[in-house]
Amino acid sequence: MRVTRLPRDPGPAGWNRLLPDPDPPSRLEGNITADWLVIGAGFAGLAAAHRLAKHVSGARIVVLDAVRVGDGPAGRNSGFMIDLPHDLTSHDYGGALDSDLAQTQDNRAGIAHAAEMAQEYDLSAEAFAMSGKINAAASAKGAAHNRDFARHLAAMGEAHEMLDSAQMRDLTGIDYYESGLFTPGTAMIQPAMFVRGVARGLRSNRITIHENSPVIALERRGDWVARTPKGQITAPRVILAVNGHLGSFGHMQGRLMHVFTYASMTRPLGADEVARLGGNPVWGVTPADPMGTTVRRISGTGGDRIVIRNRFTFAPKMEVNAARIARIGRDHDRAFARRFPQLEGVSMEYRWGGRLCLSRNSVQVIAELDEGLYSACCQNGLGTAKGTFAGGLAADLSMGIASPALDRALAADPPTRLPPAPIAGIGANMHIRWAEMRAGKEL
Repeated sequence: MRVTRLPRDPGPAGWNRLLPDPDPPSRLEGNITADWLVIGAGFAGLAAAHRLAKHVSGARIVVLDAVRVGDGPAGRNSGFMIDLPHDLTSHDYGGALDSDLAQTQDNRAGIAHAAEMAQEYDLSAEAFAMSGKINAAASAKGAAHNRDFARHLAAMGEAHEMLDSAQMRDLTGIDYYESGLFTPGTAMIQPAMFVRGVARGLRSNRITIHENSPVIALERRGDWVARTPKGQITAPRVILAVNGHLGSFGHMQGRLMHVFTYASMTRPLGADEVARLGGNPVWGVTPADPMGTTVRRISGTGGDRIVIRNRFTFAPKMEVNAARIARIGRDHDRAFARRFPQLEGVSMEYRWGGRLCLSRNSVQVIAELDEGLYSACCQNGLGTAKGTFAGGLAADLSMGIASPALDRALAADPPTRLPPAPIAGIGANMHIRWAEMRAGKEL
C-alpha cells in the first residue's frame, strides 16, 4: 500500500515559532523493529504512546511523524480543549441531547488524559491550564445563539454563567462584545508547547520518536512494515493517528471531509500598546456563532500577542496555496481592526492554515481496520480533546483493554459516504460561505 498523499501544512506554525529551536530531528534510518508503531505525533499519536507506556512496560514503542513535533496540525489550532458539544455545523454548537451528553463525557476523558500527561511531565500553566472558556457574542444574533446554547446546557445539567458587556470589557479591554457565556470545563493550552512537552516526556520514558520521517508505504508481511524515505520499521501492531490522512493510507476514502481553517498572530505588543489595550493579559474567546472569529490574547513565551482565527475552506486535496493564506490574512486584519481599534498599526508576524477532518455524521474512526492495524482518526474539528481521547482508546483497543467508552466508539456507524467530488466541493464551499455571511459581526 503506497501512501498516496503526504502532509502539506501552509505557513509557519506561529505557536511553534515562539518556542526555542528544538534539538535536531532524529530521522528513521535503516531497518528496525518495534512492538507497537504509532504513525503521527499529534494529540492522538502522543496520547496513544503515553497510554501504551503505562500498560506495556518494557515494550518497544516507536512514533513516526512526517514533520517536526509542533509544526503539524497539533501546533496550528487555537489552543482550546473543549469539553462541551462543539458542532461547527450547528448555529449554537449543540445537537441532540443524548449524543451531546455522550460527546461531553468523551471530550472530558480526553481532557483528563491531557491533564494527566501535563502533570506527569511537569508542563507549565502556559502549556496547559484548566481555565474554562467564553463564547463571546458581538451582536444580538450572537447573544441569541448563546441563550439557545445556555438552555441546551441547562437541559444537560451543565454549569454556565452569562456575562454582560461590562464583564466582557473588563476581561478583554475592548468594547466589541455585548455578552458572553462562560463554561468551566475547558482547558486552554499553548498547543506547540504542550505537544513538544509531552514528546519530551515520552522520550524520557524510552519511547522513540522519529521526526521528518513520513511513511510512504505500509504493508502487511505477517507483521506490518512501514517504509520511510530512509528506513523501515516492522511491528505487529500499528496505530494510525493521522486524522484526515487516513484516506491517504487507503481507508475511509470518500467518507472524510477535509477543511482548512486559518490563523494570524501579531508581533509582540509594546509596553504602550499593552497599556492602551488593558484587560487581562491572558484570555481567549470562541465565537457565539460557530463560523465566527476565535480570539486569544497571550502573554508569556514570545511576549504579549493577539491571535485571530477565522474562515474555513473545503480542501479535498488537503492543500492550500500561499495566495489563499494571504487573501484570508486580509480578512484577519479586518477582524483584528474591528476588535482592537486602539492597536492600529500592529502587524501580524505569522499566518498559517491548519487541517481539519470532519465526517457528515460527526463520528470518529476508532477501530481495528485490519488485523493489528488500528485507527484514531477523524476528530471533527476538535482535535485537541477528541484526538487525545481517540489516541487513548486506540491504544486500549490494541491492548485488549475494554471500557464503556471503547464499546461506544466501536458501535458507532462509519462516516457517511460523501456525494461525488464535484457536488461535494460545490455544496461544501457554498454552505461555508453562506454560514460565514450569516455570522455577520461574529466574524
